[in-house]
Amino acid sequence: MNTTIIKSDIDIAIELLRNDEVVAIPTETVYGLAAKATSETAVKKVFEAKGRPLTNPLIVHTNSVEKIESFVQYIPEAAKVLLEKFSPGPITVLLPTNGILPSVINNGKKLLAFRIPSHPIALSVLEQLPFPLVAPSANRFTSISPTNAWHVFKDLEGRIPYILNGGSCDIGLESTVVGFENNAPVIYRQGAITTQQIKDVAGEVKINSNKGSQPSPGMTAHHYSPSTPLYVVDNIKNIASTYEAETTALLCFGQYNYKFPVAHQFMLSVERNLLEATRNFYKAMHYLDELNLKCIVAEKLPNIGLGIALNDRLKRAAHPFPSLAEPVIQ
Repeated sequence: MNTTIIKSDIDIAIELLRNDEVVAIPTETVYGLAAKATSETAVKKVFEAKGRPLTNPLIVHTNSVEKIESFVQYIPEAAKVLLEKFSPGPITVLLPTNGILPSVINNGKKLLAFRIPSHPIALSVLEQLPFPLVAPSANRFTSISPTNAWHVFKDLEGRIPYILNGGSCDIGLESTVVGFENNAPVIYRQGAITTQQIKDVAGEVKINSNKGSQPSPGMTAHHYSPSTPLYVVDNIKNIASTYEAETTALLCFGQYNYKFPVAHQFMLSVERNLLEATRNFYKAMHYLDELNLKCIVAEKLPNIGLGIALNDRLKRAAHPFPSLAEPVIQ
């Protein structure tokens, strides 16, 4: 097992990235596992460290639209509008690749995902490198996304050499992934930019319904999952007769269930604020998973705005355990 170091020294990260190593870096969404996007060797190390199948594509990170242009055939007008409005920030666009970057990044597909992060440390790293970076979430494949350096360490210790510590992520939820059909935006992954925000800028928006091979990350049925079985319910107050109080963790929104130990509960937002809930979401999942109880019960959030993306994460985290169903507790 290799040694994994956590420091806030950007120079160490840059030197490792130049030498085809992988480095966990902070972004405003979640911590990313970064590697040189122009090196097939470096990109493959990302897949290996995460245990991620090569069929699951990665997002390429740069610090400018001009740099994106050098790796694509063209940028649709709708994509330019979204990039101008939401970048740097949590928006990812799917664009036709020109084949310069290694095909292992997107499993040889025609479309390649690009994003410009807004985190000052991520931007500083990108500005000092002559190449873009791939940077999927810095965790093992399908497990809970990391929003601080400790989350990365407990999942990837010994698998990567360096974690660039930048504190907690400001947003705490992955970027929204958008493709384009006839210049109209198509949302492939719900994320930190809501559907309504995209509609307000680009007009009509479609939601991808193709269940086949995907050009976007984050589309697998099983994703963002704790080790503890997770179940989703409509109302956290109505579960006392179904779940054992001493062996159940609760993910709450707006209300606790006082029939369960308070130490076994995490409140996303007392005031039912979806922005606050988003920032706390993965932190809560890590905390409740570390309790090592028999199960986690999560309350479904209002299916509006950011709640749509959070409910998507809950659905994928609950798979293959039955959502909104009776648990099997031995």
